[in-house]
Amino acid sequence: MTQDRTELDHVLAHGRIRAVYQPIVELASGTVVGYEALARGPRGSSLERPDHLFSAARDAGRVADLDWACRTAALAGAEAAGLGSPYTLFINVEPAALATPMPAAFALLAERLAGRLPVVVEFTERALAADPAGLLAAADAARGFGWRIAVDDIGAEPASLALMPFLAPDVLKLDLSLVQQRTTIEVAEVISAVNAQAERTGATVLAEGIETPEHERLAIEMGARLGQGWLFGRPGELPQQDSADSDPLTPVAPLPSSRWRRIDTPYELVARSRAVQRATKPLLVAMSKHLERQALALGAPAVVAATFQQARQFTPATARRYTELARSAALVVALGEAMPPSPASGVVGAPIDAGDPIVEEWSLAVVGPHFAGAVLARDLGDPASDAERRFDYVVTYDRDLVVAAAAALLRRVAPARAQRPEMA
Repeated sequence: MTQDRTELDHVLAHGRIRAVYQPIVELASGTVVGYEALARGPRGSSLERPDHLFSAARDAGRVADLDWACRTAALAGAEAAGLGSPYTLFINVEPAALATPMPAAFALLAERLAGRLPVVVEFTERALAADPAGLLAAADAARGFGWRIAVDDIGAEPASLALMPFLAPDVLKLDLSLVQQRTTIEVAEVISAVNAQAERTGATVLAEGIETPEHERLAIEMGARLGQGWLFGRPGELPQQDSADSDPLTPVAPLPSSRWRRIDTPYELVARSRAVQRATKPLLVAMSKHLERQALALGAPAVVAATFQQARQFTPATARRYTELARSAALVVALGEAMPPSPASGVVGAPIDAGDPIVEEWSLAVVGPHFAGAVLARDLGDPASDAERRFDYVVTYDRDLVVAAAAALLRRVAPARAQRPEMA
């Protein structure tokens, strides 16, 4: 382990990470339309394999440093080979690097390639639970570069389906297990959710792990337009580039959540366009419990995000209900003033500042692959007993509005290290 760490330090200090590139093809024509950059260590070394490389980085606490080095190598290799439009370069992002500052070398490369090389940044489901705020900020920054977004490994973990609505990805990458293993009801659930997202947004579906003509046939049947795998080429050096027929990736219009501002709250986002009603707390409690039951009945990974004003309002009874939600949901978050990091088993807690206008709100948003609903309320500040407190509230099942409201909450759920919206 010590030897690997010493070698890793040397590799990173001297820029010895290299990139290999695997072709991505349009399935209908077999035309190469892009490449995914994959990291490798120095040839012949103990860190040449990517699993050994990242294992050493995790042991040394240097995953973020390695991830930036991999992305820098990917752009440098593409630039050296003259890769450019209409080809697209796919690069991966590790969740641990989301909140770390961008190295100068990477920034220079990105600036030189801007407008010349279409880039797709791939995120995995690990990023959603690890750092929701950092993930959404990184996606915003990537789009600020003119880059596009992909959700990777869809189907490998249930949480990948929960990630799709919040990133509005341009590319949906099906995990290799979907085309290489027996088709099951679980596979059908994933494909249904992916095709629903593609239909709503115009995203492109890409199937990974295509090694045989049978895999290719199944990928097409699943709705994939693009494919990647050994049937089309193994990772290697970039070939001499020629012209592709066209760029197959049409940018997806980001959802309203990507235009979030710090002052926005879930209630404000939705009340602008929906009828506002007034009720006392008992009705809102009942409506929230009804929505919680709908979340439990989804049968598919969901994101559940809620605000409770102050942590004391996250009662023991609430903790029991949210523990049950966390058993099936991909992510359950609870926000409130002085909220602890883990207010209940499986629940991610996030404190909010006393000056944040969200302190005056009591909101619950549920987003699943085929369902979205929210109850969003603002406290009127009545000097009354708790049961008689009045709220203005809005109920919506409009998917875009619910996603925007939930995203406004997730952008407040971040470890202290993730407060900067640095590019990842």
